[in-house]
Formats: sequence, C-alpha cells, structure tokens
Amino acid sequence: MYPEPKSRSQALYTRALASLPGGNSRTTVFMKPYPIYAQRGEGCRVWDVDGNVFIDCINNFTSLIHGHAHPALVKAATDQIARGTAFGLPTESEIDLAELLAARLPSVDQLRFANSGTEAVMMALKAARAFTGRPKIAKCEGAYHGSYDYAEVSLDPTPEAWGGNAPVSVAYAKGTPENVLADVVTIPFNNPEAAASLIREHGAELAAVLVDPMPNRAGLVPADKAYLEALRAVTREVGALLIFDEVITFRLGYHGAQGLWGIDPDLTTLGKIMGGGFPVGAIGGRAEVMTVFDPRHGKPALPHGGTFSANPVTMRAGLAAMQLLDEAAFKHLGALGDAVRDGINAAFRRHGVPGRAVGLGSLLKIHFAEREIRDYRSAYTTEQEAKRQAVFNSGLLNRGILAAGYGLMALSTPMSAAEADAIVAAANQSLAEVAAGG
Repeated sequence: MYPEPKSRSQALYTRALASLPGGNSRTTVFMKPYPIYAQRGEGCRVWDVDGNVFIDCINNFTSLIHGHAHPALVKAATDQIARGTAFGLPTESEIDLAELLAARLPSVDQLRFANSGTEAVMMALKAARAFTGRPKIAKCEGAYHGSYDYAEVSLDPTPEAWGGNAPVSVAYAKGTPENVLADVVTIPFNNPEAAASLIREHGAELAAVLVDPMPNRAGLVPADKAYLEALRAVTREVGALLIFDEVITFRLGYHGAQGLWGIDPDLTTLGKIMGGGFPVGAIGGRAEVMTVFDPRHGKPALPHGGTFSANPVTMRAGLAAMQLLDEAAFKHLGALGDAVRDGINAAFRRHGVPGRAVGLGSLLKIHFAEREIRDYRSAYTTEQEAKRQAVFNSGLLNRGILAAGYGLMALSTPMSAAEADAIVAAANQSLAEVAAGG
C-alpha cells in the first residue's frame, strides 16, 4: 500500500532531497509524501523499485504510445547506437522521418527537428514572428504548451485573476517579464465569437494564434469544429498564422487532430510519440513559412541549431514507432479508449458520484464535477473536487493502476481488453471509496 514509510522509493526520495531541489527534476512527477521510483517497464506495465507492478496509464505523460521496451523500438535504437549516437553531420534518418511525417500531415510540406515539445512550440512562435514581422501571439486560457515564457502565459490563473468575461494575460512563473505578458493575447477556448473578437482587436500586431485542439490542462475536452474553423478564418483575415500544437493530439489519429477536424494550420508542433521513447520535437508547416529556417542564402531569418536535434537514435526509434502506428493501431486504441471511458462513466452513475470521463481516442481525463466541461474555467477544480480526485487516485494506485494525479490517462498499443477491464474495475472500486467518504 502507498505510502509505505520503509519503502525503497521513500529511501531514494530522502536521498534525492540532498542533490535535487525538492528531490526531483520534473515537477510533473512529484507526489506527496514521496514519488514512486520506476525500476523497469515492459509492454503496458511498470515495476517500481519495491517490486510492485502497475498497468501504466501515464506512459510518460502520453509519449509512450507503444508502452515500454517495444522490441522493434529497442532494435531500432540499439542498432543505431552501435553505429553512433550523434554526429556533427546530418544523417539519412532525419530525411526518412521527415518524409513520413509530411506524408501523414497534409498541411506540412517541410519539418525541422528539435529536442522537446517545449522547444518545438518556442521555435514555431519565433518562426511566426520572423515570417510576419509582428510581435504578439495569442493562446488559449489554461492551455499548456511547454515552458517557453510566452507559451505558458495564463496557464493556471485563479478565479480572482480571470478578469471577468474576457481573459487577461497572467504570469505562470514568478519573474515573468511584464513585456512578455504585454505580447500575449489570451483568448477563451471553445468560444468562437469571443476569440475571434479578441484576435481582430489585436490583429495588426498578431504573428500567430497557438491552439491545442484538445488541451489537457484546460480539461481535455475536444475543441468544437466551429471554434477551430473560426480561428482558421480569422487568422487568414488578419494575416496571422494558425499554429496547431499537436505534441499530444498527434496520438488521436493517423493524420493527427488536424485530420480528424479537417483543419489545415500554417504550422504544426510535434513531440512525444514521434520520438519512439526518446526526447524529440518538430516544427512543420507550409514551405513558404518554413523558409525562415533556410540557410542557403546566408543567415536565415530564424537561425536554429541544437546539438542533439535530429540525432539518429531518436530519428530511427521515432521512424519505427510511427511505422507501427498504422490505421489498425489507431482503431485498437480508439476501441480501448471508448471502453475505458464508458466503463468509468457507468461507475460514476452506479455510485452516485458527480463526475465523468472525457477525452477522445487513447486519451481520457477524470473530472469530479456535474457541470459540462467546455474550457479551462468550467474544468477548474474546486477544493471538494480535488479531495475526491485524491481519494480516487490513491485507490487506483493501490489497485495497480498508474494515472496522473490530475486524472489524465493515456493508453498504449500493448494494452488489450483485459487491461481495459482491469482499469475500469479499479476505477469502479475507487469510486466506491469516494462515495463512501461523501
């Protein structure tokens, strides 16, 4: 049972506190009273340092769509490691992966590789500024796009800082310069009229509108098609670029979220699943826009390096991962996601607990709220809801299910109907505990 004061994880955390601030390098993996330390993973399961085994529904925060240590990915990576891990020269591997990604995304003619989703978003925003000559960007309230100053504005504003009906730009990290806030226009998610009005108001200064079609931090609810169509229309109207952040949503379908919604953005950012378990990011888009990176005629409008960008280990593992992710794999993942969402929603009704599972495809998120979840504000968690979430998460953990502390689950191709049933059974029992506690 977690927590166990004499566990190996507890001992490692105590040791880590001396050399790592707060005992960790990633805020996202922090848990109270201590995090669980992984020892190994195989398929859809993880073993911790105390020998406990879990069905992994975190999958490194959506990045491991094929689970752990998939033989084809292990082979692709180790074969390349034997030939060299990184060079001060390009390799054929980056061409192979770029061709595959461009073939899957109709809006993408060319790509540029980076080392994380954060870096991909940063370079996409800089590319938009370089292409348009404009300083400002617009993003949705409560949407996470990595840790670039501009992209994390208004990530977690409290109700006191909401500013009435129109969102305002609020700093996420202490020390964010005021001029950063001034260059970010915060728009509401899933409100086409209000968003379009704000974009028109600042249109002459806007380089780009950045949107995640199903933003995790803003509730993991799919965008209305009318909302994305409105963003596409108004950005063309004012001469700004439309950037889709598909770092997470690329796992929703063979052609990504843009294929499901039928929207062609000017730029797309990618990461997570396309690296085959290794650090990765990518910026892709229309050839006309991507020329800002082109060095053939001297210093490009946007110079971009990166010692490990397009390193061949990531490229080869990523290529293998994407080749495995065919239409059949997406059908399998979608069926698993539907089964888990439906099963958890039935359990909510069975136990009379307010809440629901939302999401699409292989992604789902648990909300302990009766109200409709539409955007960041409707997804904002009350103190009572947070307490119920904590009881639920603890129940899952002690029944062998790993999920993010805020209710996110990401399924993987090694999972079968048996794992889906096990997840639903654990959720059902955990919701019974929530109900018993009021």
